[in-house]
Amino acid sequence: MSKRILVLGIGNILWADEGFGVRCVEALHAGWSFPDNVTLMDGGTQGLYLLPYVQEADCLLVFDAVDYGDAPGALRQVTGDQVPRFMGAKKMSLHQTGFQEVLMAAELTGKLPAELVLLGVQAEELEDYGGSLRASVKAQMVPALNLALDWLERWGVEGRVRSDEAEAITDRALAIDVYEGQRPSADEACRLGDARFLTMAAA
Repeated sequence: MSKRILVLGIGNILWADEGFGVRCVEALHAGWSFPDNVTLMDGGTQGLYLLPYVQEADCLLVFDAVDYGDAPGALRQVTGDQVPRFMGAKKMSLHQTGFQEVLMAAELTGKLPAELVLLGVQAEELEDYGGSLRASVKAQMVPALNLALDWLERWGVEGRVRSDEAEAITDRALAIDVYEGQRPSADEACRLGDARFLTMAAA
């Protein structure tokens, strides 16, 4: 029987480098097709809602932005029982708390995937609402995708390079090219919050 493989991108694309995981799984889906035993999913910030998908998988590969304390843009590969520890070491956002709980719940129910891989990048910028990946983080997408393809091959799956356009796994309006191309300038849209609201709150 073929291994059931889940490739999951988690994070929040609205907060700059927090979107690394989602952008990676989008790019993998756009560039390659895989057999039916492989599921590519934008996990976003869904937390425990992802538990049934994780429980069904034999092999789980996760793309994410994780704070390792490394230089911005550094890429790390973490495997096995180290994955839950790294995801909970220093949380950058609530989605990491949620996903650590997913892994713990899967283990408690005896349905933790036999093989775990985390491909994580050190974020450069998170406090930029509506921003996209910084150059140092975006530069690690191709190396991360290559590592993912290597793992999939190790698990018995070879991706086929697409010759046609794939159906988007997220809303087309949020695709990276549209998202970056249509972002208002800093003069038109406040990056860190509405100054008028902050002024009123302080008063």
